[in-house]
Amino acid sequence: MSASDGRPFRGPPIPIGSAVVSTARTDPEHEAHHARIGPRALLARDGFRRLLFTRFSAQWGDGLFQAGLAGAVLFNPEREADPLAIAAGFTALLLPYSLIGPFAGALLDRWDRRRVLVVANILRGALIFTAALSVAAGAGGTTLFTLALVTIGVSRFINSGLSAALPHVVPIRNLVEANALATTLGAVIAVLGAGCAVGLRAIFGDHNIGSGITTAVACLGSAGSAWFAIRFAKGALGPDEVDEPPQTMVAVARGLFDGGRAAVKTPTVFAGFVALLAHRTAFGIALLLTVLLARFRFEAGLGGLSQVIALVGVGILLAGLVTARIVAAIGRRRALAAGLLLGGVSIVGFGLPLTMPTTLIAALLISFAGQLVKLCVDAAVQRDIGDELRGRVFALYDTLVNVAQVVSVALAALVVAPDGASPGLVLAAGACYLVGLAGFALASRA
Repeated sequence: MSASDGRPFRGPPIPIGSAVVSTARTDPEHEAHHARIGPRALLARDGFRRLLFTRFSAQWGDGLFQAGLAGAVLFNPEREADPLAIAAGFTALLLPYSLIGPFAGALLDRWDRRRVLVVANILRGALIFTAALSVAAGAGGTTLFTLALVTIGVSRFINSGLSAALPHVVPIRNLVEANALATTLGAVIAVLGAGCAVGLRAIFGDHNIGSGITTAVACLGSAGSAWFAIRFAKGALGPDEVDEPPQTMVAVARGLFDGGRAAVKTPTVFAGFVALLAHRTAFGIALLLTVLLARFRFEAGLGGLSQVIALVGVGILLAGLVTARIVAAIGRRRALAAGLLLGGVSIVGFGLPLTMPTTLIAALLISFAGQLVKLCVDAAVQRDIGDELRGRVFALYDTLVNVAQVVSVALAALVVAPDGASPGLVLAAGACYLVGLAGFALASRA
């Protein structure tokens, strides 16, 4: 069955109400799960290519909006920033989906995902424009953070919808490769969007008006994403089955519980969640330290932070290029464990010198390790969770990792040195990876 005829690919029958799907075999390392056909063959599928362009437009706008907002708050000479203010900014960028994700997941499994992508992108475009006007007017504090919370919340909703829809445009056996290509290139596109924000700030200026104009350009990403999404046939992106009560509010209220139950009952997914939570906790600490070091200790400003972002993009791209091969060679479980080990060694080995060159190396290696872990977890959810529950599990997934990062940033902000020179926090981040590796091993044995 082709992906271009408006119908989704299907695996073996899925029992209604089941939290776990068995595809071909229950062994998560079965080689059918890791069949590779190459990027060219994947891109030849019309449905996959269209979903990819929908993702690219959305994530380019996300990257530009978040970088534009961060520049307006953290590197604007008309505003002051300290560790707590920076932590508040990251909270505005990361917390939204943590609040609405479990409930939005139920809607992704109840409503036509194609319609959700179109409407959510239109709404996000309007919110971005409103936030840009607020930045230009010099608004700050509660007003700006509230707009950012809602805007990024809608963005997270869109990203979960894109992930839940992927199995409808590629065969199950190609999910690892397709997911690696889609999420990796999407992340790189987001980094390019952030780079565009830096360039636009150089053109329009780093004051409030210039920052507002830069932020407003992100509306183009939402418009493009909605245009690509509307070209799908109705129902082409699922869900195939709706395992929900007839009352929408009851379905929404059950979102968190159902997603959590499905994840816990699926060992590959539960173990992956443990690993990814450890990475995002460590990454949150590293993120706060990097921003403080770039601004105060290295005095590199937004240009220095742009170098870090560029290397993060390179790390993500490299992981996307080799993850499918690594998984095919050593299996998903070993690949994920290797990613955690690499992250722990990198953050301690290259983070402790507290210099700009070693910080850049750490950014490259940690982003590579984190993307390797994420791609393995994405594939586990897409393969081992039924379509009638997949949206809720992805929503829960996004929620948990963002909560972990928000909490780690907030706690680190309470004890970090004003210029970011805190070796103890670097060691704490490394310890997070080790704890995650142990937890992953234990959960995998279950």
